[in-house]
This record gives sequence, C-alpha cells and structure tokens, in this order.
Amino acid sequence: MSTRLKRVALHTLGCKLNFAETDTLARRFEEAGYETAPFTEAADVYVINSCTVTEHADTECRQLVRRAKKINPECKVVVTGCYAELKPDHIRQITGVDWVIGNHNKFNLVSQVEQRSINEELGFPENSSEANFHAAYSYASRTRSFLKVQDGCDYQCTFCTIPLARGLSRSSNIKDVLTQVQELSKKGIKEIVLTGINLGDFGYGPQRRPGQRKTERFIDLLKALDETKTIERFRISSVEPNLLSASIINFIAGSKRFAKHVHMPLQSGSDEILNLMKRRYKAELYQDRVLQIKSLIPHAAIGCDVIVGFPGERNPQFEATYKLLSDLDITYLHVFSYSERVNTPAIHLNPKIQPEERRRRSAVLRKLSDEKLQAFSARFDRTTGSVLWEQPQSNRIRGYTDNYIRVESSSHKHSAGSIEQVMLKWDSVKNQMLLI
Repeated sequence: MSTRLKRVALHTLGCKLNFAETDTLARRFEEAGYETAPFTEAADVYVINSCTVTEHADTECRQLVRRAKKINPECKVVVTGCYAELKPDHIRQITGVDWVIGNHNKFNLVSQVEQRSINEELGFPENSSEANFHAAYSYASRTRSFLKVQDGCDYQCTFCTIPLARGLSRSSNIKDVLTQVQELSKKGIKEIVLTGINLGDFGYGPQRRPGQRKTERFIDLLKALDETKTIERFRISSVEPNLLSASIINFIAGSKRFAKHVHMPLQSGSDEILNLMKRRYKAELYQDRVLQIKSLIPHAAIGCDVIVGFPGERNPQFEATYKLLSDLDITYLHVFSYSERVNTPAIHLNPKIQPEERRRRSAVLRKLSDEKLQAFSARFDRTTGSVLWEQPQSNRIRGYTDNYIRVESSSHKHSAGSIEQVMLKWDSVKNQMLLI
C-alpha cells in the first residue's frame, strides 16, 4: 500500500488541540513519503480528525466523508479523534469510511494505514497507567503555533464527553516543552498558543500512573517559557476559573512575553445550574477572577464560554447568566446551545429546554458578545498596539494585538510573520480596527 498511496489530505474539526494534532499527523505522513494536499483536492487518503462536542460536529464529519468520496471515489477515508473514540459503530455505518481509529491509537495512524491494519484499539483502558501523552503542535500558519502541552481531563462535568474521549489528565514536562519551543523558533514562529483539554491541570507528566501526584505546576511552565528569548509572544488558550490562581494572574500582569489575554470558561452565571453541571466553582469566584484581572491588567481581553439551554435552566437562571455577563468587563463570548450527549448524566436531567428556546437564548448572548467586543475594541481607538501580521488574503492582511484585537490593513504595507507597533483606528461603521 505504501507504494501506491502518495497523497494525503487532512481536515480538522473542533478545538485548537485538534489542530495541533492534525498538523503533527500531517508531518508524520510526510516523513513516510506522502505529499499533503488540501482537503478540496484529489488525494489517495483523506483523514478527518473529528470532534464530538456538538451534534453539528457529528453531522459535519459525515458530510466530509461524502465530499472526499466525491472528489476521489477510489480514495481511502480515515476518521480519527473524539467522534471515532466515542461512536465507532456510528462511523462504521457511514458509507465510504475505511478506517475508524480512536484517540488512544491516533498517533499510530500512519503505520496502520501503511499496513492496511483494521485494529482500531478504541477506548481508554480503565488502568490509568495506559494514559500516555503524545506531543503535538501546529505549524500551518507559519506565524502562530498551537502547542499541545496537556491532554485529557479528570473533571466529570455532567454535559461533557471529553473525559471519555480523551482519558485522564496528563501532560508534557517542562523540559520537553522547552525543546519544542526551540524547534518552533527555528521555523520562524513568533507566537505560541499553549493548548490542552484542561490546560491549568498541567503537571502530571507524560505517563499517568495510578495515584500519581503532580511533579510540576502550570505556573512553573509559564515562568520557564517567560525566560525563553527566541519566541516573542506566548498566549494561554483557556484555563478553568478555579485553576486560574492569583499567582498566575499576577504573573501574566508582569510578564513581557505572555499576551494580555485570558480565556476563562463560565458556562452559566447561575449557581444552581453550575451545581447541576458539576462545575468546580460558583459565579462569585468567576466574578472575582475577572475583577482581579482587570484591576492588574485594565487592557486585558477576557474571553468566556457559555452554555445555554442546559436542563433546568429556566428563565430566572438564564437571566442570572445574562446579568452577570452584562455587568462584567468581558471582551467576547463563545456561546454554545446545550446538546444532549449519550453517556452523560445531564441527559437524564429535567426539565428539558426546547430547541427553539435554546436558539433564542444563544442569539441573545451572541448579540451581547458583539456589543462587548465592539465596545472593548473602540477603547483602543488612537492608541498604539503590537500586531502580529498573518498571511495576506485578497490584498488585505490581518493580525492580532497582544490583547486579541483583530486589525486589518493593506497587505503591501506589512510583512506576514512580523510584529509591529502601530497606531490603531476604530471604524465604528464597519466595526473594524484599522490603522492610522
């Protein structure tokens, strides 16, 4: 098979960690003699790195299989990732799928394709000594890299299937992370985004043993990276509010390399709903974290994840969420409508919220998010910002400031991969940050 299959196309669904893993799989295919191609072009093998956070991701996976077979009816299609881990039987029923390879065996994917193996080895074994960490990073943009430093989750949130799909929390170690950072700096990367499933839970090491305690701390990793001279900017993707300690907030405030940008999931502003979700904090703690960040870093961007329509979320509970988010100095929201997931406790909770009401609440919070993002961006009109420029498109180039404001300009004026100090101008008509 290895003499015939020479072109591979990969597509990612889901989180930043998935993007890091897909890029790593692409590099492994290249090392095995394959040429990588866009998913829209003809290839011998198509790999779909799937997600199962929402039902929409499941549907999109099915559509991608059909698209691949339409481009090349003779191709082989591999579905890996979280959907493959949790619903292998569902995927096997999709016409056109040749291999289903779960997360536990994802990083053996190339050799399995080469050997025509059908040994899927799905499922994380109950013995936690089998939960190993596999390093990964993305390199597609050539300017910013998503670096996986943690995987898995020990939390048992009632709506989430990720612990089933990813296994126990485990991580790289600081020494290995620093080695990967040096590799990325040699490739010209200017910004590294630290990613994980439960990033703040970093420290268990690459091989999780029964009863093992952490040997390193997340704050120790951040301090070690801050001493790195070859990468200009680091960004933290997402940290649970109960793990975003005062010491981490103080560190970010004083760091010259870490972006003034925090993404901190809330999920609900109602303590009653947070309890039903089995989240590990109350709304008051979330509020305190935001106030502390803003007191030390007034210009910091704060992103937030919210779930609407969770079972039991009547109007008063939703209004509590809306009021909390409206009152807090949050920059933007990622809003998700609750979707029922098999094998999660939440599926048995009542009362159910009707889909149309979930959509209505989602629209309400997305409107609030737009308003907050515009108000936040407008504060920086006629101020100086440090922008990392990305690859130009259609004679325009985009970039992000260190506090995550998107900026646009004419592509001929700037170089992709460069970080420049520029004067910002807020266009209130287009709701867009430009340059003076």
